[in-house]
This record gives sequence, C-alpha cells and structure tokens, in this order.
Amino acid sequence: MSAAPAGAFPILRSVFRLFACLALVAVVSFVGGVTTYPQIPTWYATLAKPAWTPPNATFPIAWTLLYAMMAVCLWRLWDKVPPSPARHQAIVLFLLQLALNAIWSPVFFGLHAIWPGLLILLALLGALAATLRACFKVDALAGWLLVPYLIWGCYAASLNGAIAVLN
Repeated sequence: MSAAPAGAFPILRSVFRLFACLALVAVVSFVGGVTTYPQIPTWYATLAKPAWTPPNATFPIAWTLLYAMMAVCLWRLWDKVPPSPARHQAIVLFLLQLALNAIWSPVFFGLHAIWPGLLILLALLGALAATLRACFKVDALAGWLLVPYLIWGCYAASLNGAIAVLN
C-alpha cells in the first residue's frame, strides 16, 4: 500500500469543510424554499406590495448567489483563518445570523406573520453587521463575501416593512 502524498490530507480536509459549509447553508435555503414557494401564488400574491418589489423570479436567483457566497465565507473562516478568539467570534456571529435567516421564511411566509418577520429581519441585519465586522478583522475576503448579503438584507427589510405597513 502506498502512502498518500504529503499535501493530500489538508486538501481533502479543505474540500470536506467546503462541502460541509455548502450543505449547512443549503439546509437553510431548503427550509426557506419549502415554506416560501407554496405561498407565492396564494397568500403572498394577495398582499399589497410597494412599487419597488422585484419580479418573483428575482428572489431565487439572488438567494442562490447569496447563499453560495455565505457558504464560501464560512468555509474561509473555518479553513483559511488560524484558530483564535477573533475567528471563533466571527463563526459564532455567522451562525447566529444564519439561524435568524433560517427562521424568517417560516415566520413571514409560513405563519403569515409580517410584523414579527420584520423584527427578525432587523435582528438579522444587526447580527449580519456584527458578523461583517468580525469577519473583516480576520479575513477581508470573508467579509466582502457578505457585503452583497447585507445590501440585499436591507432591501428585503424595506420590502418587509412596506408590506407590513400596506397590509
């Protein structure tokens, strides 16, 4: 039996970590999709929405890109940043914002709870801003990967807020 090349295990570990991060974020995406998609042609279609609401087809495209960037951000924190209290804080904050992300769709779409959904989004934006700050301290690229998500999150909060007021 021949031994594995000296650099093979770190590469395999890195690939495993990338797939684990993609899988974790995919679970959150799946939860969102399962609770959201059935509501789009029914409940969501009946809501008054602001003029800046994009076409429904925009959301899965945007979220697919954002979730991919989120997964790569987490992978970079886990795989590329040496262990430290700052890295730990960035990962914990990332997981907090991801948990808030995971509960928004079931609350807003699943429970039809527009105002609680807005509160969750505002908490998510706070957690995401803290996550970005923590990421930039340990890995600038990880931080930059979350900037489009923060921008989209602000846009989503404005939509959620307008829908809450209009309905």
